[in-house]
Amino acid sequence: MIEERLSELGIELPPPPAPVASYVPVRIAGALAFVAGQIPLEDGTVSPTGAVDADVTVERAQGGARRCALQALAALREALGTLDRVVGVVKLTVYVASSPGFTQQPAVANGASDVLVEIFGEGGRHARAAVGVAELPLGASVEVAVTAAIAPTG
Repeated sequence: MIEERLSELGIELPPPPAPVASYVPVRIAGALAFVAGQIPLEDGTVSPTGAVDADVTVERAQGGARRCALQALAALREALGTLDRVVGVVKLTVYVASSPGFTQQPAVANGASDVLVEIFGEGGRHARAAVGVAELPLGASVEVAVTAAIAPTG
């Protein structure tokens, strides 16, 4: 099960982040759970911030994307009661604050993709969009939204 897998990997999920605006962290519709976009937060502070390539390295942004994916899982756990209800990851959308001319958004997105595959195995393989943008909320370098397939309760 997924909760056991996290333990085996030594991955401790961060606390589920509270919304920073007017939305819910997770919306369940049928067999899908839509997790609101996550920006990398550590102790309430956004990190990294700035445009990737100009202010932030690809490697640091990958770490931020990984953190976002783990926060998304924390939000899912809170909404579902357990990650063992997650059948798999369906779609990942990764927004990257990009300096002009930067085209390595897929490399940044791998930070989120790779940890989801590490945790869920084949169930973690997903469709994905990696999108370069001028700015993200609170100056974040990366934002990740997750859509997961879930099993019914009971």
